Amino acid sequence: MSTSIPGLPQHNAQSTAVVTDEVRAAVSQVGKRLRENESEIVRHLTALMARDIDQLDVDPALVEMLEASVHGNVSTILHVLSNDIPVEHLQPTTAAVEYALRLAQRDVPSNSLVRAYHMGQNEMLRTIFGYVDDLELPTRESLAVMRRISDVISQYIEWITLYVFQAYEDERRRWIGAEGNVLSSRIHEILRTTEVDTDSFERESGYSLEQHHVAAILWVTDAGARDLAVLDRAARSMATRLFAEGPPLITAIDRTTAWVWLPLGRGDRSVQTAEVARQVTLPEGVRVALGLNAFGVTGFRRSHEQALAAWGLATMPGSLVADVVGFGDRGVAVVSRLARDLEFTRAWVHEVLGPLAEDSPNAAALRETLSVFFATGESHLHTAERLNLHRNTVKYRVDKAMRDTRTTDRLDLALALTVCEFLGAEVLAQA
Repeated sequence: MSTSIPGLPQHNAQSTAVVTDEVRAAVSQVGKRLRENESEIVRHLTALMARDIDQLDVDPALVEMLEASVHGNVSTILHVLSNDIPVEHLQPTTAAVEYALRLAQRDVPSNSLVRAYHMGQNEMLRTIFGYVDDLELPTRESLAVMRRISDVISQYIEWITLYVFQAYEDERRRWIGAEGNVLSSRIHEILRTTEVDTDSFERESGYSLEQHHVAAILWVTDAGARDLAVLDRAARSMATRLFAEGPPLITAIDRTTAWVWLPLGRGDRSVQTAEVARQVTLPEGVRVALGLNAFGVTGFRRSHEQALAAWGLATMPGSLVADVVGFGDRGVAVVSRLARDLEFTRAWVHEVLGPLAEDSPNAAALRETLSVFFATGESHLHTAERLNLHRNTVKYRVDKAMRDTRTTDRLDLALALTVCEFLGAEVLAQA
């Protein structure tokens, strides 16, 4: 008997040709062999979708959820193939449904979700057919096995896409009603288009675009803290504490993230992360990424782009940045760009730092000493004072670090050290 969830579409089993026991056994064998490489298949599919489908790689958290969704679907498909389970007996994995809900909250088009499933289907079949070839079956039996696998996966993809699409649409309608679709849509319109009616936007939102702005992104790191009112209160408290010219402009992006603009009027003043960290008491689990002060519609967009870059760096797995991070902080602008291609950046860091790119306490001490040495204008005395070390210890560490590195270029060395400081184990080699 099939299981179902009321209100969502259920799989409609399709009639298929008679499948022999020999074909079922071969399909099961293929499924079990695929499970041995399940992690590699999931990584490949995730990378392919994030790269080739617009808006699926907008932030690291979303990519992480994409990978969880892919893993849930791949695991289910391989389980079905290995154990000859009827597709109509399945229920969607939690990760697949949750990912669809998050895309709906982020206003990512539903066609991106559907395309991801069909891209995954095509790539899975391409991979699976290679495994079938490896069985070296007679041509007729090989074709029957491929047909059976294709039928099962096609039925699964048809069912799961209907299911998650319906979940997406239901969540989109709920989210629109809950979060004020008019304001959210107008904000997204300003960020996407060059033709903006500033007077109309001010009438609808109460927020003037013809002034200086500092954009911010607030998010919660505790998966259980899903109350958007916490972020709303934090944003308004930040505006008050930083003496903004009025209430902030706030729009929720999903259950854990809010985009914010602080109105600074005609005053061209900066908002430093140290000032925010000192003046604003953030609720537990709430973090902030800041853009720079900028004017007008162009500045509204640019400051937001900068906040997004800082936020992307802060939300990367293993990132070591502080709870309040700004685009204008030392190294953030450059490292946020390098972090977009971790494979390239990791290789470059190793090419520059050599043994110093090792994930070990000794290499970490040498990196820290050399980094402070550069920051203090290559002063052994000031480095020793800042690190509370003997001057001879500093000299020894600096000399050893410079011998171990593979370049003497100060700029490359300083940048590579900054990348390690922000990204930690993501770019370091295991000891």
